[in-house]
Amino acid sequence: MADEGLLGPLLLARSAIDRSALLRNDAEWLKRVWADEATRVLVVDEGRSLVRRTGEQIEVVLTTPGEAPQGERYLLGVDPGGVAYFAVSAPLPGTDPGREQGNGAAQPPRIVAPVRPADLGEGETVPAGLRQVGSLLGDRDAGLMVYAVALEAWHATHEFCPRCGSRTVVKAGGHMRSCPQDGSQHFPRVDPAVIMLVRDDDDRCLLARGPEWPEGRFSVLAGFVEPGESLEHAVMREVAEEVGVKVRSPRYMGSQPWPFPRSLMLGFFAHAVSTEIECDDDEIAEARWFTRAELVAAMRSGEIRLPPEVSIARRLIETWYGGRLEGDW
Repeated sequence: MADEGLLGPLLLARSAIDRSALLRNDAEWLKRVWADEATRVLVVDEGRSLVRRTGEQIEVVLTTPGEAPQGERYLLGVDPGGVAYFAVSAPLPGTDPGREQGNGAAQPPRIVAPVRPADLGEGETVPAGLRQVGSLLGDRDAGLMVYAVALEAWHATHEFCPRCGSRTVVKAGGHMRSCPQDGSQHFPRVDPAVIMLVRDDDDRCLLARGPEWPEGRFSVLAGFVEPGESLEHAVMREVAEEVGVKVRSPRYMGSQPWPFPRSLMLGFFAHAVSTEIECDDDEIAEARWFTRAELVAAMRSGEIRLPPEVSIARRLIETWYGGRLEGDW
């Protein structure tokens, strides 16, 4: 199965709108569509938005410009029917507006159980983050929320110019901040990170647990790409640094955004040249090789738990396994 690409969709890599980059600097168009009651607005606050149950579906709550709260405004794009979508960074309607940002940094959503349709009454709304609902949303809503969360996180940490310290202003439909003092322009950044499933000659899978994770929570290895480094070299370096295993032949499998706060996860398979494990205690609490039978047995006994379905880590593991696996964090 791994030779044919990833098994199943990357749930945070979906979208159903055109990002409409050419319209971001059209002030008249932006003004006109913001006044249009057909326009839809997603309110985002510290990585969360309101979601509601509609039938057997979970959907994001979209409002009109006239009903949207005051806040920074970001153009998300236009759908095939011509409807424009925006995000507004503001406290969620009907929730406690208190924030715990301290230094102004957007806080990632808590890792809690997914919001299932059965948990809510028809039409009931709750605040939720992508970890809770990303796997349950449709293509349009998943794309809108990922986009909005990523932009909000970047804007929250770029209120001031890194060159002169002046307060910056939002431009280009939320896709740039400019400094009125020195004229510099600043654009949303993305941090590339490699995430890799390592296999050995016996086709065993290497899984590990971070030192701050609870007992039993395992995933594949991952790490950020360093300046001047290729993705392939990052894969080999990170595996060697974290668990002391040498790998070769990194093979790209797919990517998806992970806006916590601004990562792009680039998935790889890699083949182990050595199998002896020496964990970096600062990075890895424990690491183990698993056959497919050993992995299933450990999951059924409750000994280990896999990453959630919304993650690319889960897709890499299931692709190696050759089918869906039940249960997660």
